Amino acid sequence: MARRQARRVTGHGKYPSGSELSLRSSMPSDPSRLSKSRYLSGLQCHKQLWWRVHEPEAPELSPTPGQQNLFAQGREVGERARGHVPGGELIDLPFYEYDNKVTATREALQRNLPAIYEAWFLADETYAGVDILERTSRGHTVIEVKASNSRKPEHLPDAAVQVHVLRRAGLQVERAEVMHLNRECRFPDLSNLFVREDVTALVEAALIGVPDELAAQQRMLDGPLPDVPIGEHCTNPYECPFIERCWPKLPDHHVSKLYRIERKQALELEADGYATIYDIPSDLELSVIHARQVKAVQSGRMVVEPTLTKALVPFASPLAFLDFETVSLAIPRWPGCRPWQQLPVQFSVHMEERGGGLAHHQWIADGPEDPRPALAEALVEACTGARRVVAYHASFERECIRRLREGVPRLAKELERIEKRLVDLLPVIRRHVYHPDFGGGFSIKKTLPALVPGLSYLDLKVQDGEMATVELQRLMLQGAEMPAGERAALRGNLLRYCERDTWAMVKLLEKLRSLVADQLELF
Repeated sequence: MARRQARRVTGHGKYPSGSELSLRSSMPSDPSRLSKSRYLSGLQCHKQLWWRVHEPEAPELSPTPGQQNLFAQGREVGERARGHVPGGELIDLPFYEYDNKVTATREALQRNLPAIYEAWFLADETYAGVDILERTSRGHTVIEVKASNSRKPEHLPDAAVQVHVLRRAGLQVERAEVMHLNRECRFPDLSNLFVREDVTALVEAALIGVPDELAAQQRMLDGPLPDVPIGEHCTNPYECPFIERCWPKLPDHHVSKLYRIERKQALELEADGYATIYDIPSDLELSVIHARQVKAVQSGRMVVEPTLTKALVPFASPLAFLDFETVSLAIPRWPGCRPWQQLPVQFSVHMEERGGGLAHHQWIADGPEDPRPALAEALVEACTGARRVVAYHASFERECIRRLREGVPRLAKELERIEKRLVDLLPVIRRHVYHPDFGGGFSIKKTLPALVPGLSYLDLKVQDGEMATVELQRLMLQGAEMPAGERAALRGNLLRYCERDTWAMVKLLEKLRSLVADQLELF
């Protein structure tokens, strides 16, 4: 069946690009009116909403590069979703023209179109934007498009406030759906990219509290900053951007810094009078790792267990030190890939040479083509001759290799051999060493500067995995449009970051071996 061509109602501006989009951009300029996004913020915490409305330029509302990337991919998902509900008209006006979008939507409704994309309504002093409004034989269906692989609990109040506003605006809404990505979809067949999930009954139940909550938020915004105690809502369903304003600054080595301690346990310790690790008595029952952490912090010295010697036995030379960097795309673009699948697109290998010294091998994708075949070939060559392949948090590298085996079956056996040779440096440190400067964690960003002073990531332009993922995606998908100098600089920054990861493993293993040697000298 032929699809009707979508119409577009345009204005003098487009939606902002990913680099321009801010956490504050979805807010109406009129502080007396709510919006869907304001309502959801207030549902989590009235104080958060008050700050968002009364301090719209707060620095906390500037998105991180990772958030900007998610926004951009979310917009791409929204655009793709329209093709699965064809024949509609897009209300394509600047994001800040709320009233004009409401007027354009009202006019579009008069044309009896099959669907309206980015429809806008106003009722009860609340704006609501609808991703897709589909006309049915009995009224309309509200379709909330989500870039996740499943429906989540926080999607229901999102749909509920839309249904409430539309009905109050006089529209007959018969059905509500959440349209999310389908984890079973595989490129190149994107015909089943989305799942449309009927949430009408759940939304009808959620509607009961919407009018009172809207009224409560509007009253609150007319007054001073509300007093809201801190609690689980500060991070659920999303971490509040203003969390540092509310939560007190904790002392060094607070009990919440005990490795992976649950918040409830930390509160119980604090209630018993143990605010910091220094306060914990020697007779308190602790896990092995916690006991080692307490001993190190209270003594101010690194603790090294005698068992470290045996733990290092599997690290038999010649060793290859391996690290991957990945991208994760909402809409897959390479054969066999699913939405949000994490795929390796860069690696660094430091390889011990038989005559001594280290050789460095690296590979990075810098174009939109499927990177897996070339990366797999380079990886197999780089690891040739290694007796063991060292990783830090090896489950990640193992999963990357498995994704490569799926994508490059002709090298499956060679890649499997690399996978079987993996040894993990992370549990060696976690189970046998604790330095007070670890700060309750064992990520390489924490252990490296503590065990190898002077070596860290602070001198790099790319300093963490989130930034690497965003920049890799930019290099691959937008690199061809960049000036040559900018592209070369970006590529170099990414190569240096990945190389630092494997060099860090080299130096950490050297340090661990020196600790063993120091122990042996004592005997």
